[in-house]
This record gives sequence, structure tokens and C-alpha cells, in this order.
Amino acid sequence: MFKFFKSGTSQKPASQEVLTKFAQARALIQQGQLSEAESVCSAILAVQADHIDSLMLCAEIAARQGERERATKLYSNITRLHPKYSMAHYKLGNLLKDCGQLQPALASYDRVVALDPSHSNAFCNRGAVLERLNRLDDALASYNRAVMLSPGDALACYNRGTLLGRLGRREEAMASFDQAIAANTGYAEAHFNRGTLLQELQRLDEALASYDKAIATAPGFLLAHLRRGTLLRELKQYDAAMASYARAIELDPRSAEAFSYRGAVLQERMQLDAALADYDKAIEVNPHFAEAYYNRGVLRQQANQADAAMADYDKAIEIVPHFAEAYANRGALLHKKEQFDAALVSYNKAIDLDPHFVDALLNRGGVLMTLDRWNEALANLDRAIALAPDSVDGHFKRGEVLYQLMEPLDAIASFDRALALKPNSILILRRRTEVRMSVCDWRDLQSDVERIKGAINSDLPLPAAPLPISALIDDPPLQHRAARIWVREECPPDNTLGAIAQRPRGDRIRIGYYSPDFRSHPVAGLTADLFELHDRSRFEITAFAFGPHAADPMRKRLEQSFDSFLDVRDRSDLQVATLSRELGIDIAVDLAGFTAHGRTKIFALRAAPIQLSYIGFLGTMGASYMDYLIADAMIIPPASQGNYSEKIIYLPSYQVNSKREISERQFTREELGLPPQGFVFCCFNTLYKLQPATFETWMRILHRVPDSTLFICTENADHERTLLSAAGRSGVFSNRVVFGQRVKREEYLARFRTMDLFLDTWPYTAGTTASDALWVGLPVLTCAGRSFASRCASSVLQAIGVPQLITTNPRQYEDSAVELATDSERLAAIRRKLVDQRHTTLLFDTRSFTNHLESAYVKIWQRYQSRLPPEHIHIEAKPRER
Repeated sequence: MFKFFKSGTSQKPASQEVLTKFAQARALIQQGQLSEAESVCSAILAVQADHIDSLMLCAEIAARQGERERATKLYSNITRLHPKYSMAHYKLGNLLKDCGQLQPALASYDRVVALDPSHSNAFCNRGAVLERLNRLDDALASYNRAVMLSPGDALACYNRGTLLGRLGRREEAMASFDQAIAANTGYAEAHFNRGTLLQELQRLDEALASYDKAIATAPGFLLAHLRRGTLLRELKQYDAAMASYARAIELDPRSAEAFSYRGAVLQERMQLDAALADYDKAIEVNPHFAEAYYNRGVLRQQANQADAAMADYDKAIEIVPHFAEAYANRGALLHKKEQFDAALVSYNKAIDLDPHFVDALLNRGGVLMTLDRWNEALANLDRAIALAPDSVDGHFKRGEVLYQLMEPLDAIASFDRALALKPNSILILRRRTEVRMSVCDWRDLQSDVERIKGAINSDLPLPAAPLPISALIDDPPLQHRAARIWVREECPPDNTLGAIAQRPRGDRIRIGYYSPDFRSHPVAGLTADLFELHDRSRFEITAFAFGPHAADPMRKRLEQSFDSFLDVRDRSDLQVATLSRELGIDIAVDLAGFTAHGRTKIFALRAAPIQLSYIGFLGTMGASYMDYLIADAMIIPPASQGNYSEKIIYLPSYQVNSKREISERQFTREELGLPPQGFVFCCFNTLYKLQPATFETWMRILHRVPDSTLFICTENADHERTLLSAAGRSGVFSNRVVFGQRVKREEYLARFRTMDLFLDTWPYTAGTTASDALWVGLPVLTCAGRSFASRCASSVLQAIGVPQLITTNPRQYEDSAVELATDSERLAAIRRKLVDQRHTTLLFDTRSFTNHLESAYVKIWQRYQSRLPPEHIHIEAKPRER
């Protein structure tokens, strides 16, 4: 137990009497008679004051009796009396270390190793002090020295392994723990730490074996049982994990960790009541156990108990202010509640606390995307991907951001990476297909479409957003299924506000129009006159504006066109639905649907007793909470009604139109890059509507019409390169395909005067663009399909009285284009008819359209007043008004 006199001290030799008495003191120590032993030592010191063994024994007795201050003084006194006695310095260092006096302890150990460079224990303890002082490199050097001096020192090997683990040097740490275990096979803590390292390395079976050895060595090792349970949970061996936690609870019935961890297993097994009970018990046992509050918050968050979850996260943070995961989950709650600025604050805090927190970075990127802060989102996602190069979510979101930043090729590259990491993801495949379509990149299009169709038919979650399906697939039943799946996953019916009580008939029917596009946008361009023509004696109209901020002339005009114009951008879906109810909106008209910035969840909450969809999204919403869809008989023939969740309001003509201003400018062919002579085909549709079969048909038309040219409106050089390459593969010279960029609206319309025939796309046909062309007198040739979007142009042509421009299959479309291009008299007659009938047919008669729509509003309101369910409504054409 003690080391005795060594050379280098100044002690004189002890007498026989002193040696006898000291032997007596040692015997008393072994019998546990500390006070008696100290009395004997005191007697020795009375005779020989510098007797070092007695001095050391007195100091040791003081330390054993818990009199640390007296023990420290005694050891210090010995080091003054015998400054070269290394054991006194060592014992003083140990005492100072245990008292937390780290710098003085380090000085003592430094003195020991200076006096005795072979003192392995001093190097080991010195390393422990340096580690606590966060001088990690020096600590490792000290541990290495201890192990070198004593390779069989299990404690030195163990301490070195623990530090190497802290430094992330896991393989070296493993070797050090193995060395400790070789020196002491029963070293439970070494087995445990080895298991922890193996678990971090995802060598889970080996980790389990190490935990089992730790427990076999020390059956009461509570932490080993807990960690073993956590590993078994990771392996999804839930029964075995539950058994480990049960054993931990037997060992310590007040182990908050055991109850909390068991609760997590129960939660994964969807035994939510039992999980909640365990979390509650953990908190009862230890009201300051932050992790239990966090876990309970996760459970409540999953159960959509947002306020209760928030309270748990806040409590966890109150207890542990650096709890990054709690801040991150708090951010997710705030994001879902559409409190975006507050969500960013929480995510920022999580990332400040843990700069490598990938999920928090990704989720913060999601909020920035919601706020259209695309450049910030990109920087955020790049940072996340640098930390986690294989993050599927990171690459997917990055692709979305790059597309919004008008970098479609880079976006496709990001989607490619995401899809390589998760090849079976229909969500990623669908989005990549959409972006490829936007630049006319048709690689693998047919096989990709078949995969998307298969996913929809298999009823898989989130296979495709409804809007792009319309551009890809002309299949009404499939589109209906896709919409229903999307609603089920993204915006199911939400009964938070409860049912709306039956309302009495008022003086006026209150109509709410909801849109992100009350600005310079095709929807606003079509509907502006409608809002101004509504009969205010019978209807009160309110605008609910959200989406991107705008202060353009159209926005200013629309702000004056409603009885009330409400900017609800900063209000949540719940708040907008609540406001709608408070304002007594009778009929809510969704002008966006599933288009960009649409907010379908407002309608899922039931903003009004009657809800209908019009003009923004061309198809069924697939939602039980949408009562009606406006169309006409061309767009939805009666035989197709089964492909729509809504009841159909049949108007004489579907598409509303407002007056258009055309520039006086007369574009020359030279200005537009067209040859001086020859027939000019054109297409001004957005090019994501263009499919390869359509383009190939256009190329055949060019081959069949000598000296003809195709003018295509594009958005960037990527379109041009892709299409010229496709034209070349079809044998069409590049000078026969001419591109024009987007220009301001008045000049965009004026360019139509220079064209001869508008070639429509299919299956997603022209809508607003068709009306624009017809307004100028430019014939539009279309190919009608089966779905809503594939029949819009047909509806427009029928409404202006030129059904001969409607074809029903690609071959007829191609032949008609050639016939019109080579029969100038026939084409001129159609052009004259368009000009003559612009003001006499339904298409541009906005006043008649308004009357028809108002008649529909009255009919559906009357059905509601009569407590009748929605039903198909047919509005007959009324005499035109001037």
C-alpha cells in the first residue's frame, strides 16, 4: 500500500523501536482502526519528526477519513521536508485531482515524472488531468508514455482509448481498448466503451457482443443495459430491446433514461399510449431530464398535438439550453404552422449549436424555399451537402432551387444525383422529368412516364403532383387517381374548424376569389374584366391574395376591382380559412388549384359552404371538399364526368377573357429572324407542354411544306440547343427553326401578326395563349385529346366559331397543317372569320360570360339553401348584352 524510505530523502535511519511501532500502525490500518494507527504514528513522529513513512501514513489516514484539506496540508508538508520524494508528490497530485484542483495537480505530476521518468501511474493520471483541462494532444502524449512504460496497465490503455474516441480516431481507440481488455479480461468499462465505438462505426453485431461481455462481467452495469437496448432498437429487435430496458428498470426503478428509452421503442411500435406513459414516468422520476421532454414532444408532434409538443421542446431547452435537436424540431413545428420567420430563428439556433446538423440545414433550406429566398436556400443546401454528400433530400431540394433560379441543366444534374442515390423514388423521377420537359430534354421520357404511371396505378404515396401529369399523360382516370393520391398525402380534409352551420339567405351572395396570381399573370389577364363586371347588387366579391409580392399595374387595377381586396400572404392557411368564415363567404372560388403558390389547404379546412375550382388548374382536384368544377361540354363531355371528383358546372363557354391591348408596332420578318418569304408556323406555348411526338410532327410538316419556317418562343439558350439538335436528327436544317425570346405583353401580341398558323401542343394544349392568338386573328390548329388540359384549346376554338381547326389525332393534325399552309384562300377565309367574329361570339364576350357564371352561382347557392347536395349544373346561353 505504501512505499517507504528511498534514497534521495534526508531522513536519518530509524531505530528498532520506531520500526516496531510503525509495524504496529500498519497492522492497525489493516484492521480498520484508523484513529489508533494515527495515534501510533503521532508517537513515532514525537520521537522522530522527519519519519517519512509515518508522515505518509498520517496523510493517507486523513484522506481516508474524508479530511481532504488536512490531508493536502500533510502531503504538502512532506514535499517541503522531502522535495525529492516522488511518492509524496504523486499522492498530493491524486488528492488535488480528486478535489478538482487541476493546475496544482498537474504541477505535482510534473514533479513526479521529473523525479522518476519511469512512473507510469503518474503519466496516466497526468494525462487524465490534461484531458480535463482540454489539452488533448498533451493528454494523449502522457497516456502514450504511460502505456509505453507499462503495456499491461489496463487503466492507462483504457484512458487512452477513451481520449482517442473523443478525437474521432476510432480504430486507434479500438486497439487501445483491446489492449486494456487483454490486460484485464474482466474490465467491464473497456468492453462497454469498445461496444460504443463499434456502434458508432455501425458494426452493430460486434457492438452487441461487447455490451454482452460488459454485462457478463458486471451484471449490475446499468449503462450497459441501457446502451444495449438502444442498439437493439437500432437493429429493430424490439422485444430484446424491451427486455434490456426492463432489466435496467429492475436495477434502478428510478432510472429516467430507462423509461424514456423504452418509451421510444413503444413509440416506434405505435403503442403510443404506453410510450406516453413511459415518458411521463421518466419526467416524474426526474423532472429535469430534458431528453424525456424531447421524446414526448416528438410523440406529440407526430400526433399533431402541436402546442403540447412545443411546450415539451421549450421545457427541454429550458433544462438544456444547448439542445440543438429540440430547437430543430421546434423549427419544424413552426414551419408547419406557417410561422416562417420564427421557424428560421429556431433552425438558426440549432445550427449555431451544432454547425454540422445536416437535418437542420436541410429544413432551414426548406423554409427559405417557401419564402422564395432562393439564393440563401442554395447556399444553405450546399453547406448541408458538403457535410452529407449522399443526402437525397439535399440534392433533391438543391435541384428545385436551381430550377427556380433558372438554371435547369444544373437542376437536372442535382436530380440525377438524388435519383442515383435513391433509384426507386418516383417523386425524384417525376420532378426530374418535369424539369427535363421544361428544356425539351426528352431522354428516357417514355420509360420514365411508364414508371410514373405504374406508381400512380399502384396507389403509391406522393408519386406525382397533379399539374405535370397533365403535360405528360392524356388519361383522365389516371389523372383523377393522381389527384386523389396527392390530396390524401398532402392536403387531406381538415376538420380543425368543424362544419359550417347552415347559413340563411342574405341580400347578396358573398363570393371569395382566392389566388396567388392577382398580378401580371395569365390568370389575372383573363379574369380582370370579370371582377369589374360582377353585378354588385346581387354579389359581394372579395379577393384573398397570396403568393409573390407584386406592385405592378395589374395588381393596382385589381385592388380597385373588388369590394374587398385582402392581402393574406402572411396569414396561415388556418387563419385564411377562419377569416373567410368570419366574413361569411358563401362561395369560395380557387383560381390556383395545384399550380405554383396554390394553397389548397385553405379549402381542406372548408373556407366556405360551397367551394369550386376554376381557370388556374386544368383538371380535377380529386378532393371531397371541392364541390364544383367549372367547364363546358367540349372540355368535359358528359361521358367523362366519372373522372372528376367535383360536380361540373357547365357554362356555354369555359374560358373567360378580358380585353387585350396590342402594340401598334408592326414587326418585320427580318426583325424576328424569319426569312423574307415562305409560310410561318409558330408556337408560343410554354415549352414544358412540348412532347417529342408533337415536335416530330412539326418537323414532318416542315418537310411537307417547302420553304416553311417554324417560329418557337423560348426562354433560354438551353431550349434552342436541344430543339435544334432534335430538328437536325429529323433532317430539318437549323435555319428553318427560328427562336424568339419573351417580350412585354403588348409586343408579344403584336408578333402574332407576322405569323401564319399557330401549331398547338398536345396533350397539354394552349389556353390563354390560344385566346391571345385568336384575338389578333391568328388561326390555332389543335389536336383534342381526352383530358381537361387536352381539350382547352378545342373549347376556345369552338367558342369563337372555328371548330374546323380542331383535329382528333396526330395524323389529322399534320394533314390539316399542311392543307392550311398550302391553301392560302382557305386560311385567309378563316382569318377573316376570326376578325369578324371576335366581337360576336362567346369567346370574347366577357359580359355574357359573367352573366352565365353568376347564374351558376345563384343555382348552386339555391341548392345549398334547399339543403340539397351538389349536382351537375347546366347553364344555357343567354341573349348577348351590349
